Amino acid sequence: MCISRSAITLALTIALSALPALQQEPRFAQVPAEPSGADPFAISIGSSFSASTGSSGGRSGSGRGVSTAIIDSDFHEALRTVLSNHVNSGMLDGRKLTDASIESMLRMLDPHSNYYTPEQFQELLGEHESRYSGTGSSIAGFLIEGRVETFVISTFPGSPAARAGLRFGDRILEVNGQDMRGRTPDAVRAAVRGQSGTRVAMTVERADGRKIEKLEVRRELVKEPAVPAGIVLGRNTGYIDLTNGFSNATFDEFEAALGGLRHRGVTSLILDLRGNGGGILQQAVKVAEKFLPAGSTIVSQKGRYPSEDRVWRAERNKYEKLPLVVLVDSDTASAAEVLAGALQDNDRAVLIGQKTFGKGLVQSVLDLPAGAGLTLTAARYYLPTGRSIQREYAGKGIYDYYHDRGRDSSIGIPLFAAKTPTGRVVYGGDGITPDLPSAPEPVTDEQISLLDLVFPFVRNSSEARASINGPVSDAAAGDAISREAAKLFDLVLKENAASVNSGSLIAANREFVEKMIGYYFAMALAGPEEARNHIVRSDPQVKRAAAAADRAAILFANAQRSATSRREKEKTRRVEFTAGKGRNRRN
Repeated sequence: MCISRSAITLALTIALSALPALQQEPRFAQVPAEPSGADPFAISIGSSFSASTGSSGGRSGSGRGVSTAIIDSDFHEALRTVLSNHVNSGMLDGRKLTDASIESMLRMLDPHSNYYTPEQFQELLGEHESRYSGTGSSIAGFLIEGRVETFVISTFPGSPAARAGLRFGDRILEVNGQDMRGRTPDAVRAAVRGQSGTRVAMTVERADGRKIEKLEVRRELVKEPAVPAGIVLGRNTGYIDLTNGFSNATFDEFEAALGGLRHRGVTSLILDLRGNGGGILQQAVKVAEKFLPAGSTIVSQKGRYPSEDRVWRAERNKYEKLPLVVLVDSDTASAAEVLAGALQDNDRAVLIGQKTFGKGLVQSVLDLPAGAGLTLTAARYYLPTGRSIQREYAGKGIYDYYHDRGRDSSIGIPLFAAKTPTGRVVYGGDGITPDLPSAPEPVTDEQISLLDLVFPFVRNSSEARASINGPVSDAAAGDAISREAAKLFDLVLKENAASVNSGSLIAANREFVEKMIGYYFAMALAGPEEARNHIVRSDPQVKRAAAAADRAAILFANAQRSATSRREKEKTRRVEFTAGKGRNRRN
């Protein structure tokens, strides 16, 4: 069964009329692990549309004189012809054909205008709430004796999974009576997740003693942290993880993390935006405003109509003056690029990493009948220097666009070059180029295969379950875990010495193996937060960012001097102008 005629008409009308933009931007290229039950977005003030007339705020919805009624009629005639005459017409799904036609229409506009089925739209909305419906557990698959087995890696504190007693290392044997041994983690996840309020029965093998136990977990709306607690690295450098995108909870949790680091005496700060696909623009603007003096431009928006243009400026009388380093990569996109670009253009941060994705298009988020939805491009973002973030997409297939095929990854394409207040050159039209390029260390297929040895060793080893005697600081915890990981490396190497291939591979990848032993060891001992901290502390790019704190301090000092000089010049100009007016009156 296909979507109704009214739904098609509405979709076409919206696409042709380019509605005013909502100030909420869909998170880019990321989907939650489990479905969400979040409420739909409301249309922002000043935005309106009429589904019945095909207009937008009183504007013509016809788009260059095209009649949506004719398009609607042609589409339905084509659909009826296909369903009646195609060789496989008896097996065709009219709804899927309709969905595909809307998606194809939107692809003609730009890569970021999208159609969402009701299920996909609910997932999109749920991302903005940092929650999903499920058990609150993370799982992973490992090859054990030639067969993929799925294990619990962690549970969120206070989640249904944690309350039911699931813990690190549990092997999932059955879900609701179905044998999960040999099934992929995706298949296991599909069996575990479900509607909030329902229950799922699980049979697990415990890591400690291999005891088989049956558990029942009630699925609920699980709150996933938007911003984990901050970490204190060496030289009193703070680190805040902003990799999860911008949801409604991001700024409040960011402020809490920053406040905790301030209380612990940090003197510089790293913001990690790697992999951050964007999200709600206003949340990114609030984070930028935290570090910029009042009046600083953060981002501007230009749409089809002047009424849609807007400028966001910092309004705080007091702002954070910590030297700031920002980590970015090729998956940093959209609202995350707005934050990184605003800090770079205002000479407020040193950017380290890879050139960002290059998404500077603004989407309206629109409800359709029966729970479906659209994200429709309605404007473009421009950074304080006037440069655009958006990279070229004309003439590119969707695969080439998303996978950077044929794109120069070294510097920004100089479609637009500008200077920051201190004279630094920045480029527009192709994402954001970092001040200090730094590529991540690649993880090889061989290294990934070693996880099939490392995880079972940590899970089953009594030495790996020995406790650390009460570390009281990030540094102490990190040192203790690193010491234990080094000890356990010798054990795992000894255990696999009989296998020439495994033994030599482990020896050749000592640094990686020690890091992952420490990760799983920290997960088993203290949970996901300490495991994450261990990975952060051992990350070479984070170490480079910490080393750039002095450069960030110099940049900030130069920016302050430049701002003072501009104010003095403006003050002198006003005085001279006033004096000139006085002389004219005396004459």
